Amino acid sequence: MQFHFRKAVVSEIPQIWEILQQAIDRRKKDGSDQWQDGYPNQGVIQKDIESGAGYVLTEGDSIAGYSAVMLNNEPAYADIDGKWLTNKDFVVIHRVAISENYLGKGLAQKLLKFVEEFAVERGIYSIKADTNFDNLAMMRIFEKLGYVYCGEVSFRGSARRAYEKVLERQVPEEAIDAEKVLQ
Repeated sequence: MQFHFRKAVVSEIPQIWEILQQAIDRRKKDGSDQWQDGYPNQGVIQKDIESGAGYVLTEGDSIAGYSAVMLNNEPAYADIDGKWLTNKDFVVIHRVAISENYLGKGLAQKLLKFVEEFAVERGIYSIKADTNFDNLAMMRIFEKLGYVYCGEVSFRGSARRAYEKVLERQVPEEAIDAEKVLQ
């Protein structure tokens, strides 16, 4: 299976919304309060896409997953009860959802790895995200991929666990060779 990560388009809202509804139902079955209050909804997805923040993980013509990906744009992150690892530019991940047709294949992790590539391509080495305290699956994914718990942030009146991952800068080979010459 070969997957691609690209910007979503407005015509894909029905497919994306179906994936998000599946994720909302899974959260409810897991006993979670996350996404049980009418958020996210189709209007949120449309706003994501129209602002250039909506991204899909695809296999061929099928949408396997969805996420909102933004640059330096999360006002709630300015007021953290805790401390971020960095205070520089960052990428924000919200609304990660995988289609039921693709569950159990590690695609949430794959989607987050694509977001890491997205960040590095833009010269950004920090990714920040949050999740509900009862979303154990997402917390495990964050921890497995090296995200660090930084504290709590508040969204729509409820506390959420805040995470950050600092990405390694790739040193060009020329710089490594020059370093050897200088020694």
